[in-house]
Amino acid sequence: MPMSRTSKSRDASVPLNIRIKPVTRNLIDRAAELLGKTRTDFMLEASERRAEEVLLDRTIFTASAELYAEYLARLDAPAQPNERLKRTMITKAPWDEA
Repeated sequence: MPMSRTSKSRDASVPLNIRIKPVTRNLIDRAAELLGKTRTDFMLEASERRAEEVLLDRTIFTASAELYAEYLARLDAPAQPNERLKRTMITKAPWDEA
């Protein structure tokens, strides 16, 4: 059964052409090669990640005054000691063990 025009256009890739300085292209190529990726895959992954970051940074969360006050109180409250926290505080960092 043939796909509808809407399904085709949603799933199809579209070209994106950009102009780029050779030094930037070389930098991207070196990084992509280190990761075993193509230039296109590397650039798409990086631009998708950045686009998501930008959109998430602009997300607004709303809360009632009471909920926000509780949130601030929890942030300001000292950490409650527990076994995991105690173990973390007495464990030397790997770079300190010599």
